[in-house]
Amino acid sequence: MLKFRVRLTLIFITIIGLSVTAAGIFMMSVLKESHLTEMREGMFRQLNIISATVEWKSSGSDDEIVEYFETEALRIKQFAEARVTFIRADGLVLGDSDEEAEAMDDHLSRVEIQQAKEHGSGTSVRFSNTVKHNMLYVARPVIEGGQIVGYIRLAVGLQDVEQATWRLWSYLLSGLIIVFLFSGLISYRIAQGLTRPLERMTKVAQQISRMNYRARVKVRSKDEIGQLGNAINLMADSLQFQVNRIQEDESRMKSVLDNMISGVLMIDRLGHFVLLNRSAEELIGFTSQELLGKKYDEAKQQFELTRMIEDCFERREPIRDEIVFYFPEERTLDINLAPMTDGFGDWHGVVIVLHDITAIRRLERIRSEFVANVSHELKTPIAAVKGFAETLLAGAVNDLETAKSFLQIIFDESERLNRLIGDILELSKIESKRIPLQFSPVHLSGFTDKIVHMMQAEATKKKINIESYVPEDLYIEADEDRLRQIFINLLSNGVNYTPEGGTVGIKMESVGSGRDEKVRIIIYDTGIGIPKKDIPRIFERFYRVDKARSRSSGGTGLGLSIVKHLVELHKATIRVESEIGIGSRFIIEMPVLQ
Repeated sequence: MLKFRVRLTLIFITIIGLSVTAAGIFMMSVLKESHLTEMREGMFRQLNIISATVEWKSSGSDDEIVEYFETEALRIKQFAEARVTFIRADGLVLGDSDEEAEAMDDHLSRVEIQQAKEHGSGTSVRFSNTVKHNMLYVARPVIEGGQIVGYIRLAVGLQDVEQATWRLWSYLLSGLIIVFLFSGLISYRIAQGLTRPLERMTKVAQQISRMNYRARVKVRSKDEIGQLGNAINLMADSLQFQVNRIQEDESRMKSVLDNMISGVLMIDRLGHFVLLNRSAEELIGFTSQELLGKKYDEAKQQFELTRMIEDCFERREPIRDEIVFYFPEERTLDINLAPMTDGFGDWHGVVIVLHDITAIRRLERIRSEFVANVSHELKTPIAAVKGFAETLLAGAVNDLETAKSFLQIIFDESERLNRLIGDILELSKIESKRIPLQFSPVHLSGFTDKIVHMMQAEATKKKINIESYVPEDLYIEADEDRLRQIFINLLSNGVNYTPEGGTVGIKMESVGSGRDEKVRIIIYDTGIGIPKKDIPRIFERFYRVDKARSRSSGGTGLGLSIVKHLVELHKATIRVESEIGIGSRFIIEMPVLQ
């Protein structure tokens, strides 16, 4: 901006200097020409007087004539204060006040003589070789008998005029220097007044270009510069509004992409990854730093996904398929590829959406297994009932002992079938959350005593001891019926899988404090235990560790699945610790307040 200010100042000075110089030259020319005009007019008046008073001598010898005119020239010079020259009509100099006539050349070709011959008077300014300086010449013809017989010429040196002109030029140059300095100062001040607001606007514009959209111009005037500053401020306001809106949209879009369950990838028209959200990183096992900027066929992606991207680039049509990914863990992904085009049909790349359908496929598998297990579990008692009924119809009914035994088996299988159907319906209601829980305070010591009393008869048959260690002041907020169902299922399993003479027990304690206070419930036994490989699956429907023994004990394989769902409805957790031949411990941590 300083360079611009200097240039502007120089422009102002140049304009002013040229104007003053031109005015000075014009003034000097006018003054010089005016002075010369006055001198010519005075000299012409003198010529008229000389022409009227001097007798033009044309008779006598040449020497006499030259002597006469030289005498007259010298006499007239004293009064005219000018060089006087008498010239014959043919150009011969007859007399001169400053030089010898004989030594002077022909003067007929002189400009002033030619003008006098043609127009009656003549004048010229030229350098005189005789006196070696500029001279002003004026001439008039001498006419006798209607014919020109000679010319009278006056000449005045221009030294005074030139000296006056030079003095004027020196005054002009001095004044011009003063004007230059004064105009330079004024021009710099004017340029500074013009450029300083522009400099401030430039700085604001530079800050805006560096994305500082809060920068504004301080407007101090209402002229064109002030209007420019207001325009820049309005532009900055508009830019700030637009950028804020873009940033908000970008932030919302980034938030949506980062919090989407589905993975989203974007590939540009050249095949480079340009977008990768957090879910996509988790699903494909690569970070955005590893993929962004790389071509899809150079990234270490699963081969099937690379082929799908390649097909979409070639066909430019949507593609959908399911692929099993084995890294970073085994997942089934539903992959949708769609070409990206604008409103004019121009190709911009491919967007890929990944859906993790592992849980869906697992549920479908579980459902299929559940249907198969239910069919199998229902088929077994139905086949037994049908078989023994056919035997009775075939004649065994006549044998009372056999008939009684078969009818008892039919009754037991019917009971088992009834329990199975009841458990299936119960589990279905629990899983669909169609059973609202009725929470109320439960005194755990008294509640546990009732449960132990209910299980005592079954335990006594196997000579199993049931223990209970519950603090007297322990309370919990729960659905009493569902809590009883949890305890009975777990204690029944403990009694069924504990050999004679073993122990089944309940132990409770308070953990945590305040709103995080919980009750830890431990139901343990000294039974056969559960293998470690089976522990993760014991809460699945119809899963049995010892299938033969489970069926012989009348179990349906749904008890622990029901227990897990009821525990989760109470916002609690359940886990298992077990060792083969030593026993098992089911640990439930349930919040005191719901």
